[in-house]
Parts: sequence; structure tokens; C-alpha cells
Amino acid sequence: MAEFPAKVSTETSSPSSQGGGGFHIPSFISRYVSMDMGFIMTIPAILMLVEIVLGLLVWALIAGSGYSNIPAYGWVMFVSVIFWLLTIFLFFIIFLGIQNKMIFVPWSLALLIFNATATILYLTAFVANAASVYNDHQAAAAFFAIVVTLAYGGSSFFAFMSWRGDGGNAATNTIPA
Repeated sequence: MAEFPAKVSTETSSPSSQGGGGFHIPSFISRYVSMDMGFIMTIPAILMLVEIVLGLLVWALIAGSGYSNIPAYGWVMFVSVIFWLLTIFLFFIIFLGIQNKMIFVPWSLALLIFNATATILYLTAFVANAASVYNDHQAAAAFFAIVVTLAYGGSSFFAFMSWRGDGGNAATNTIPA
């Protein structure tokens, strides 16, 4: 028993030195992607998250209403699903900083056009939905559609202010010198 302390190692290793522990982003991806945690706390990001969550509610309520043969609901489904997918895609492009690598895109103008188009088309979808309400699902979808329309309108305002403020490409202003 006298040799016990001499044979036992009490050294510890850091988690990064252990081969299998932790999540590591490969270096070829980290050159192109960097999560912008500050973006999540901005008003445009919060509006995008509202658009994503409530847009999902709109198309889920319409899909679950059981009245799929009414043409107005086809338009509501088209608008809500397309802009839901595009908003998710755009959110991750901005959150992951991919727009900083794509400096050839005038991001402030692109966001302005996207949000203004979404506002107009969601407004038409709301009107089509509200004009042909048959049950509670469609009434709830109409309510959430107008809220999403207002959220896209707010996003349009902030995109306009960004576009007017820099007059061009937002990505070139965020690339470190």
C-alpha cells in the first residue's frame, strides 16, 4: 500500500484535449460561417422570429381547417408557406453571417424588396382568408395573417431605414477592415 500514491496520477485534462467530447465546427465551415448572437437581440431579428412562428400558425390552421376546395385557401397556403420558408432561409443567412461573404448582393435593398413584397402578398392572403371564413380555424388563421402582415410591414420599415441609411450594400459595411 505504500506505493499507491506514487502509481496513481491525479492530473486532469481539459475537455478540448479529450478527443471525443464537445462540439467542434470544422475549420472549412468556420471560415464561411460565424454565428451573430447580437443579431438575435435586434428588432429586425425579433420581427423575423415572429413572422416565422405566426406564419407557421397561419398555414397550419388553414391546412387543418378541412376546407381545401376553396380557392382562397390555396392562395393563403401558397403565400404563407413560401414566405415562411424564405424567412427561415433569410434568418439563417443573416444569423450565420453568410451575407458578409456574399458582398455582391445589395442586402439592404434585397431585404426591403423581400419584406415589402411579403407585406403586400400577406395582405392579399389575409383579405382572401377573412372574406371566406367558415370556422374557427380560418378565423384564427385570418387573425394571425394580419399580425404577420403587420410584422412584415415593420420589417419593411426597418429595411427601408437601413437601405436609406447606407444607400447600398449592408454587407460591405459589416465586413471587418
